[in-house]
Amino acid sequence: MAEKSFDVAVIGGGPAGYVAGIRLGQLGKKAVVIEREALGGVCLNWGCIPSKALIHAANLVDDVHDFNKFGIKGSLGVDAKELMAWKDGLVDKQKKGIASLLKSNECAHILGSARITSPRSLEVTTKEGVDKLELGQLIIASGAKVIELPSFKYDGDLVGYARHGVSYDPIPKNLVIIGGGVIGCELGTVYRKLGSTVTIVEMLDSILPGTDPELVKPVLKRMTKLGIEVITKAKAEGYERTGAGAEVKVTLSSGEAKRISADKILVAVGFAPNTKDLGLEAAGVKTNARGWIEVDDVCRTNVPNIFAAGDVTGPPLLAHRGSKMGEVAAEVIAGKPASFDVRAMPLGVFTDPEVAQAGLTEAEARARGIDVATGTFPISALGRAAAMNHTDGLVKIVADKVSDVILGIGIAAPGACDLIAEACLAVEMGALVEDLALTVHTHPTLSEAVMEAAKAMHGEAIHILNRRRTRAT
Repeated sequence: MAEKSFDVAVIGGGPAGYVAGIRLGQLGKKAVVIEREALGGVCLNWGCIPSKALIHAANLVDDVHDFNKFGIKGSLGVDAKELMAWKDGLVDKQKKGIASLLKSNECAHILGSARITSPRSLEVTTKEGVDKLELGQLIIASGAKVIELPSFKYDGDLVGYARHGVSYDPIPKNLVIIGGGVIGCELGTVYRKLGSTVTIVEMLDSILPGTDPELVKPVLKRMTKLGIEVITKAKAEGYERTGAGAEVKVTLSSGEAKRISADKILVAVGFAPNTKDLGLEAAGVKTNARGWIEVDDVCRTNVPNIFAAGDVTGPPLLAHRGSKMGEVAAEVIAGKPASFDVRAMPLGVFTDPEVAQAGLTEAEARARGIDVATGTFPISALGRAAAMNHTDGLVKIVADKVSDVILGIGIAAPGACDLIAEACLAVEMGALVEDLALTVHTHPTLSEAVMEAAKAMHGEAIHILNRRRTRAT
């Protein structure tokens, strides 16, 4: 057994882990990132990046249907094999980039599985054998794993999850998706645009649970127009194989039984902490009732020299949240003043239109007993949206009615996940509605909707008829 020592070891090479490793290297720490499968984690390899590549391609295909409006003539076909090869090449390039950044910042990388043996030691199993690592500090960034339903066991062929869903070749004729959350709605939209018949089965009363209902409406409207069947308040009971495919058994809210034909079944019902066989008990690291590792505002666990970052600490499971936590943990370990204190953690959903939120929703603000005011502006009133031929959506601003401080902003629009950055800044700095209303926004752009929504709060929007509200004094 080889023995090595490091100032800091990081378990997991996803957005939390590799960012922590790079930052530790920048700060002069002798660090190592241990990843058992592929640098970039779920996000880069089977989540964020490959799904967004497919979304981009699917949007291009969908736009072709409107080419005649623009005087563009011609036809287009989709070669699934070439599409997936392009997507895989993009992922490989990003992985090489992460490896290069770790090396450039003098952070070691071990491909293997780590197990904690004490608060200051690990065993890492690699192809070559088992290494023992002595360490001063530890960052656990092992992520989360998909939940498997008893009646839908993953086989990687007929029944799969997002990892399989970003690599379908050929494109399935009939795709049934169990779960109407972010993954289900994103991939459902992708494959419908690529030619699949898509059915989404959601147990709750709406898709995208937790999202402001006003932002969900344009997404549901667009799904309906695309021909996606969305069944809410329904339970997927199981399936029966029928040759190469299956019939999915669903119980509707009325109690009626329904069968849906499927070539592929994609399950997207949530995640659990990825801590099995990690050895948390050997170090005495505490978890909550659901198994997520508990941390304080500097990402430290109950064990003084052990930190945790990213999805393994629980919801919201967001890559950018993990990266920020990894950065904070690295800086605290290096003796720099840092804390994880985010008022506006952005949520982005790459549906059609995209949906993004930052800060409090109207419902969340009211639940806290805050007297709120809202301002909304439809994307259809923007010249830029009309020119793009994408006019579904809105911007909604939630503010304290008395102080006029912005509490949250929600956007459903083309490019909403980029536009939300302005909202994050506004909420983080405690901006007033007036600050956004008075800031000149470039014309013609989609960002004007943020300015107009702020003006609409006080009945002063230019490009819509206003709902008058008296300004706070």
